[in-house]
Amino acid sequence: MLPCLNKRITGIDCPGCGLQRSVNLLLHGEFLAAFQMYPAIYPILFLLLFLITNIFVKFQHANMIKMVLTLLTVGTVIISYILKMNNLFN
Repeated sequence: MLPCLNKRITGIDCPGCGLQRSVNLLLHGEFLAAFQMYPAIYPILFLLLFLITNIFVKFQHANMIKMVLTLLTVGTVIISYILKMNNLFN
């Protein structure tokens, strides 16, 4: 796996730390462990699935769906990162 440059330099996880391991766990069928490793994995997958599907199938409210999925993904990344840092420093 690729090392996290931010963690290597500062010693602190970045908001993306755990994504590669989570994808690896998903590919091995460990769905709960993938979520525990990186909770934003499922919103990211839903967003990517929608974006790829939207290339071939045009949806009526595609822009609104993209916006909601993007906000859900970013919100999940931010909240899980805050919780991870809170657990780390407390």
